[in-house]
Amino acid sequence: MDLTKWTVLSLIDSKFLRNLKLAVIFGNLGSEVIMVTLDDDVYAMGCNSSGCLGLGDTASALQPRKIESLSKKKIKGLAYGSGLHLLAFSDSGELYTWGYNTYSQLGNGNTNHTLIPSLVGGVLAGKTVIQVGCGNHHCLALTSEGEVYAWGQNNGGQCGSGTTTGQSVPRRVTSGIGGHKVVAIACGQLTSMALLHDGELYGWGYNGNGELGIGNNNNQHNPVRVSNLHKAFVTQIVCGFAHCLALTDQGELYAWGANSYGQLGTGYKTHHLSPVIVAPELGKVVEIAACHLSHISAAMLHDGKIFMWGHCRGHSIFSPSLTPYTHLDEVFACYSTPAVTWRTLQFRVRQDTPLAETLRLAFNDESTGDICFKVGGNSIWVHKAILKIRCQYYRAMFQHPWAEADQETVEIEQFSYPVYYCFLKYLYTDEVDLPVDEALGLLDLANAYCETELKSRCQHLIRQSVNIENVAVLFETSLKYEAQDLEEYCLRFAVHHLTAVVQTETFLKLEEATTKQFIVRVGRMGAFRY
Repeated sequence: MDLTKWTVLSLIDSKFLRNLKLAVIFGNLGSEVIMVTLDDDVYAMGCNSSGCLGLGDTASALQPRKIESLSKKKIKGLAYGSGLHLLAFSDSGELYTWGYNTYSQLGNGNTNHTLIPSLVGGVLAGKTVIQVGCGNHHCLALTSEGEVYAWGQNNGGQCGSGTTTGQSVPRRVTSGIGGHKVVAIACGQLTSMALLHDGELYGWGYNGNGELGIGNNNNQHNPVRVSNLHKAFVTQIVCGFAHCLALTDQGELYAWGANSYGQLGTGYKTHHLSPVIVAPELGKVVEIAACHLSHISAAMLHDGKIFMWGHCRGHSIFSPSLTPYTHLDEVFACYSTPAVTWRTLQFRVRQDTPLAETLRLAFNDESTGDICFKVGGNSIWVHKAILKIRCQYYRAMFQHPWAEADQETVEIEQFSYPVYYCFLKYLYTDEVDLPVDEALGLLDLANAYCETELKSRCQHLIRQSVNIENVAVLFETSLKYEAQDLEEYCLRFAVHHLTAVVQTETFLKLEEATTKQFIVRVGRMGAFRY
């Protein structure tokens, strides 16, 4: 998927993003991210509330900063709570925690916030953790032996200890599920769920909205089997803020719990205390998604179609709605409030070269180019097909009766080499990489070749060079090329520096008609109010 759909990742260099292996985006505004690279280094970026980035301080970061204590540890998965507290487990099954700790959700036996990831020991020492989950202020860990451990806030019984006493260190959940192998866990804000190897589902904790799916709304301090699923073999369980979704081996989707935003997908907003089947007319479902920080739900069908429902960017969608997305994660990037990941994002290493990178590498490649532009004694190799696709001017050029249509080399004398090189590269990459002092030449080219978008970007580039000495001539240039954005910018600049501007040589050399227009325009903008 396009990672820049996540706002917090939009400032990161594309080369860095292509080197990612894992990522989790979290926070009450979706403004924090932890990332693991293919080199097994771990980076963090964002607001850093409660030191949740694990950097040893509480300073925010707009660019990735390395988490030394997690790098080279082969981190395999992460989870986050609402506090904010973080969990990460390694390939060898070691568990690390850090961040907010008022309710001992870090599992270290105290309530001190931790700014650096630390290893969780105790009963988990020697255990291999294979999955972790976080609710509001509680945590679950699943081991390779199928055991579930819980700790943190326990006001609704979400730690499954039989009481509502907070749990400061991990403790194994044994009641109800102790003799069975658990294969998956999930957390709502104040609830916990465990999926057994035989497809049975158990829940415990707060149940005020029926999120445990047991037919009532009484809190449960020990695991209780979810009702209405006795004949179904559940293969996936996910939890939203106060609702749950379950997927069976037959591709059936069940939902229960809170439904104020339509997150159950039933077509109405009534809560359900027991599982109900959702939209069977859609066909076989192969994957489902929900997140404990939001009220949105999503599902992928067997044909790859993605549906979403619930609280979608302020809208309450009561029935599954088709989206244009190809990944469930895109639903949460674009429509979840907040925009956070519902699972650890995992990225495949591409064996081929992405299209954008292929085009970039093809630019000025003599071995594949079929036409050469000679500019100031320098050669630029390009491809006629790409130029015709990207530019109307070249489309006309390479058709008869233009002389250039059958030439393998075209001489360019009107523009400088840096300007023409930048233009051709722009057609391949959509990037404008040119010194500001050459931008006027590129604006001239964009105007001559009728490249409207490039013309706009040139104006933005030229604005960076506007000063008292050149604003008059740049205003004149903007009139010549009908560059309205640059024209307005020059006038606004001149209004605030008018006394100095009218004394410059460039202003005194303006043609009379241009001078008159300049004076009239700045006058209308308030230059002579006093």
